[in-house]
Amino acid sequence: MPGKNATETVLADAAGIARAAAILSAGGLVAVPTETVYGLAARADSAEAVARIYAAKGRPDFNPLIVHVRDLAQASAYAEVDAAAARLAQAFWPGPLTLVLPRRDEARLAPAVSAGLPTIALRAPAHPVMQALLAAVDFPLAAPSANRSGFISPTTPGHVLAS
Repeated sequence: MPGKNATETVLADAAGIARAAAILSAGGLVAVPTETVYGLAARADSAEAVARIYAAKGRPDFNPLIVHVRDLAQASAYAEVDAAAARLAQAFWPGPLTLVLPRRDEARLAPAVSAGLPTIALRAPAHPVMQALLAAVDFPLAAPSANRSGFISPTTPGHVLAS
């Protein structure tokens, strides 16, 4: 699990969050910690940015991505959230729970995040860095683990740099 260290402290400051938000807004990729592993994040509403994730990871395009959101209200803009899903989100978000729900037809997300499926995987992470980044942007983040496809998920900044 990503821990608090010098690299993470730098990323968590306001200037680091602002720089990451600017990179994401421009369609770039950033590595960011979650409470489980490091993710490779891009704006989920940009087909070009999402394509960069698939290319960087060498990920097959039939493998959907998790979309990270601030909260249940933001998730509801992208998915049909029934009562059971709402109860789960209220009980376990923020946290490492991913809900796979029917994607809204009007969801403004890159089609590749769902890999052609009628569902969308949504998560509201608890890590303070990821929460700060989601608060700094006005779009959700597609953020699978920050490793090459088929390799072990990174749990330290060094793992991210190595892959």
